[in-house]
Formats: sequence, structure tokens, C-alpha cells
Amino acid sequence: MSGSHATPPVVVITGAHPKLYNHDLAPTAREGKTWGAFSIFAMWMSDVHSVGGYTFAASLFFLGLTGWQVLLSMVIGISAVYFLMNLIGRPSLKYGVPFPVVARMSFGVMGANLAASLRGIVGIVWYGVQTYFASKAVQVLVLTWFPDAVSLTHDSIAGLSTLGWLSFGFMWVFQLLIFLNGMETIRRFIDFCGPVVYVVMFGLAIWILAQTGTSSLDLQLSPPAGGSIGAHMANASMLIVAYFAALLLNFGDFSRFARDEKAMKLGNFLGLPVNFIVFAVITVVVTAGTVQVFGEAIMDPVLIVEKIGNPWIVALGSITFIVATMGINIVANFVSPAYDISNLNPERINFRTGGLITSILSVMVCPWLFVSSPQAITIFVGIFGAVLGPMFGIMVSDYYLVRKQHVIVEDLYSMSASGSLHFENGWNRRALVALVLSGAASIGLSLLGTYKVIPNIGDWGWLVGASLGAVLHLALMSRETRVAPAPAE
Repeated sequence: MSGSHATPPVVVITGAHPKLYNHDLAPTAREGKTWGAFSIFAMWMSDVHSVGGYTFAASLFFLGLTGWQVLLSMVIGISAVYFLMNLIGRPSLKYGVPFPVVARMSFGVMGANLAASLRGIVGIVWYGVQTYFASKAVQVLVLTWFPDAVSLTHDSIAGLSTLGWLSFGFMWVFQLLIFLNGMETIRRFIDFCGPVVYVVMFGLAIWILAQTGTSSLDLQLSPPAGGSIGAHMANASMLIVAYFAALLLNFGDFSRFARDEKAMKLGNFLGLPVNFIVFAVITVVVTAGTVQVFGEAIMDPVLIVEKIGNPWIVALGSITFIVATMGINIVANFVSPAYDISNLNPERINFRTGGLITSILSVMVCPWLFVSSPQAITIFVGIFGAVLGPMFGIMVSDYYLVRKQHVIVEDLYSMSASGSLHFENGWNRRALVALVLSGAASIGLSLLGTYKVIPNIGDWGWLVGASLGAVLHLALMSRETRVAPAPAE
């Protein structure tokens, strides 16, 4: 189904319905589980080591907290992410299935299309946005080495200059070529992305410290915050959880390939608590140093290397962060929509075709116009981003508390009315009610926080939505009598 490109071996489900099954959605076979702890670790490095991740980590030190208060908030927030990521990763690890198939357990074999579509929309939009951000680094690189190319920046075609279109097109094609080679190529690519960024980040930190000295660095980058320090620290911790909201839903797209639970947990531990905190410390050392070296706090690493002025350093820095952005884009924003779109019509759309559709739709979003409108981003995050928490709560409570970690695999691919996941014509109305109610609460909190009606309340939208979704789903499912019995071990 994937042409000449190698695909992981799968468990063939006899009698699977074609509306629910293809090679890419089938359970990964034992010999297809090739991701060890390092590959999971490298995946998280790719997710964190981006321009967006750098800016996010630096921004935490502008919340009016002291350096140790920020670090303590980070430890609490990223430890929570580690625990939650292990929870959502386990069903995919056990059964070898991606996120849209896991969603069938709670939403029903057809209702999972709604959950997958919502996650897919978020991924497509952010895929376009990240591709655009990476293309800006390409443009910096071109202008550094070919100053005459500035003449290509004076026009505007649908909101982008000629050079802007060429840079965006380059990034779009380059990422697509990597993706179309399949998950094993993606694994090898992200094994390379994360570590290479550390080389440049450590280089930047050493250069900054050489310019400023270690004794003069101040890790508090903004005036002390008023009000309760505990509340500010709690908000900082929740910001970290919210930052990982997308992958907290579809981490199963990767954990399905993990060799075993030990590899998944070790990779998650190294990639989340350890890696995130080390990366954040390096980030704040560099950011704090820019205050003394350049007279202002610069939170964009591409701009820092550009200001250094050496064209070779600009080239090294720009290429590194282009690679880094590609890494996070493929991990967080490309793989999930590819599976999600494939899930809509498995007979005609496989993983690679889903990825191609994702790429095309990401251009149609016109991300350069999207990021120039704060209101558009606000509405998008408020409506679509806020429902990721409720879906997480529903899926986790269903798997651990309703099904007690036991699912009949064949029912994941069955349209039979007697199947344990068929519910009402393939839709679990109880899960949908829980999603609507908890999603409304989460969206409301997000918008109240965004528009400063209640400051910082939006940071808690994910936790409130996830908790409410879990409780509502559990309460509504308590009357459900068709949960699959635990199979004999």
C-alpha cells in the first residue's frame, strides 16, 4: 500500500472492515517495534529544541519569578507531563495502534473520526505556521550570503514576497521528501535533529559566557511579580503542561513503535524532565547574556546568531534551527494529521497520502497571514486547542477506569453491531456529551484568560477540561453495559 517504501510489519486483522483498516492503521507487529529509549529521547529533543521551544523556555523567566522559582515550577510541570505522557502512550504501546484507533475505544469506531479531525486540524494549522517560521530562517541565510537577493523582497504575492515564496516552497518540499519515505526515515531524521541543536546551543552559551563572565548573569529577567508567588509558580507549571497539549493526545503515534514499556519510560524521562530542564537552563543563560552583550533580551536564537555578524556563524545557526523546526514540525504537526486523515477513509488514503494532503492544506491556511493576526490565533487556540485537554481526559479515563486496560483488538476494526466499540451506529454518544460539556468549559476558560477578563485563568483550561472530561465520561459510562470483558490471560 505504500509503494516501494518500507513500512513496519503489522498484525493482520482477519475480517477487518475496510472503512476502519489499512496497513498503516493496523497494529504494529513485534518485529516492527524498533524505537528504543534513544529514539524516544531524540523525538522529545526534536519537539523541544525549536525556535518556538526556545522562545517558550525563555519566556518562563519573564514571569517575575526568581531563577530557582522558575526551575522548581519547571520540575513540577514537566514531571506532570512525563507522568501523563506515559499514561496516554501505554495503550498504543500495548496494542501497537496509532491515536485515531485508540480514540475508537472511547468515542466508538466512527466517533473517533471526530476526535481525529479536531486533532488533525490543530496539526495542519501549526504545521503551516512552523514551516513559515523555518522559511524565515532560510530567507535570513539567503540574504546573508547573497545580499543582492534583497530585491526579491520588495514585492508581495498573496502576502509573501518572491523570496518569501521561494523560501517557503523550499521548506515545504524538503519536509515532504523526508516524510514520504516513511516512519523509519522520520525516526533516523529526528535521531539527528535534537542532538545537533545542543551543539549549537552549547556553543552559543559558551560564547555568551566568554563575553559576560559567569558572575554577572542574573536569571531573573523581569521585575518581581506582585501577588502570590505560589500562584505564579502554579501558572508557570500549567503553561508547561499546556505547551505539550497536542502530543499529550497523540503520543501513541510514536509509542506504538517502542520496543517495550521500559524503553518508552526511559526515553520519556530523558527527553522530558532531564532534557527540557537542561535546554531551558542553556536558553536562559543565553537570553540573560544578550541583555549585557546587545543591550536587550533577545528571545529568538536566529536573531542572536544574525547579530553576531559572522556569515559562517549565521549559516551554522540558521541551518541548525531550520533543521530543529523541521524536527518539531514532523513530530508534533505532521505525523498526527497523516494518521488522522487516513482514518477518515482507510480504503483510499494511507499514511503517505494523508501526509501529502496535510502538506497541501497547510499552504491553503496561508500561515503567514494567520500569524500576523493575533485575533485569528486567539480564536483558533481558544476553540481548537482547548478541546485537546477534554479529549485526553476522556480517552485516559475510558482506557484505565472503564475498560481496565483490556480491549478486544478485533473490535477496533469491526463494524458489527455486536462489537464492544460499535455503540450507536459506531458513535459513543456518552463520550460526545462529555466532550461537548468539558470542551465548552475549557474553551470558555481559554477565552476568558486570553481577553484578560480573568488573568491567568486560561493557563488552567487544559487541566480543568481534562479533569471534567474524565469525570463526566466516567459518570456517563457507569451505566454502559457493553464494555468488553477482560480476555483470559
